[in-house]
Amino acid sequence: MMKQVNINNSEWGTFKDSLKAPIHGWFTYPAGFSYKAVEYAIKRFCISSGQTIYDPFLGSGTTNLVAKTHGIHSIGVEAHPFVCKIAEAKLDWSVTQLDVMNFVRYCEVTLHKKVKELQSIQLEDEFPELLLKCYQAETLYDLWGLRELLQETDLSPSLYQFFFVALTSLLRSVSTAATGWPYIAPRVKKVSSLSKDVLTEFRSLSWKMICDVEKMKLFSGQKYLNVKTSIFNNDSRDTRAFIADQSANHVFTSPPYLNNFDYADRTRLELYFWGEAKTWKDISTQIRAKLMTSATTQINRSDSKYTLSHDLAVECPEVYDFLVKSSAELNIRRKEKGGKKSYDLMVAGYFNDIHLVLKDVCRVLKSNATAIFVLGDSAPYGVHIPTDELLGQIGLGVGFSSYDIEILRQRGGKWKDNPQRHSIPLRETIVRMEK
Repeated sequence: MMKQVNINNSEWGTFKDSLKAPIHGWFTYPAGFSYKAVEYAIKRFCISSGQTIYDPFLGSGTTNLVAKTHGIHSIGVEAHPFVCKIAEAKLDWSVTQLDVMNFVRYCEVTLHKKVKELQSIQLEDEFPELLLKCYQAETLYDLWGLRELLQETDLSPSLYQFFFVALTSLLRSVSTAATGWPYIAPRVKKVSSLSKDVLTEFRSLSWKMICDVEKMKLFSGQKYLNVKTSIFNNDSRDTRAFIADQSANHVFTSPPYLNNFDYADRTRLELYFWGEAKTWKDISTQIRAKLMTSATTQINRSDSKYTLSHDLAVECPEVYDFLVKSSAELNIRRKEKGGKKSYDLMVAGYFNDIHLVLKDVCRVLKSNATAIFVLGDSAPYGVHIPTDELLGQIGLGVGFSSYDIEILRQRGGKWKDNPQRHSIPLRETIVRMEK
């Protein structure tokens, strides 16, 4: 049976709290949520030391980082390889202040020489055009020099990961272009277009980060020392090969919202800088293809995987019928719109995927345990998709015994006077499922 409860925690679905918190704020992930929500769940559902929390959409590691701080084991799965690296670094507290300052000093001594060597190469021969538009040449050479020093120096894997995140976190702050999350606008200059000194910023950020680690250790006491954190860069739609049945005491996660947000593209600046992609096609083949469906940029209209699945029809017939009607309406409206976006197939692909994730989560979760999902509904082309209610109903179909919905905040009000957007009130919610 579904019930709705209003709670006064409107920012739990946002990253605002985490931005200010030690370690959590190392990387501004645009799809993040508040660490305070995880802390609340740990207390509310009496999750204690020695038990395990699972997050099938790990992202940059919020759930698992909170779990480690409180002495709780955790499992995390993240399909985006770059974001998974960030999470791994945030969860590794083995780096010392001496390690960090020794490498920073090495960079201070050798960066000028390294940059001189690199200046014999044209920036356009190394970086895509996007980066050339986002940085002054001097800044980009300095960033490149730090990247080369990091990759050439014989560092431990933990120390390399630490500085990988430090340099990654620096990229948007030293740009003279508007590179705030989630969008990049290289033609728009920041209010202060003066370039920051890369080495000074790198030193400052590295010191802040290692101090964050020490703060977290102090806050945790000795709890973190015996914690096991298992991170997998993999697909949460089927984890049977690497996560055992009934191995989690609790699930806390925030699935991708059904809002046409391209998670792969949001890290384009970082991927281009590290040479992990050079084109839109690279990002599509290396990342988009691995992620669950949530954006029309992932859609190929000739691909049959965007047809609602037979298993969904069998296990969740009411959900299936609703989605068939909604997808048909979206297909009609798509043809009337200038953009002709494939929202019909996006919706079908999203629920095919979330159905598989929920079935797998139910397998991983112990009996009589709780799963928490933070998410929002949507209304593409004005067709309302009550994602939270549909998620709960799918949960019942795959083995959960009950669900309820807690409303965090209302959304979408800023579009009410825009005739190009819908006027349907939206919300952000917590869906709680009991197994």
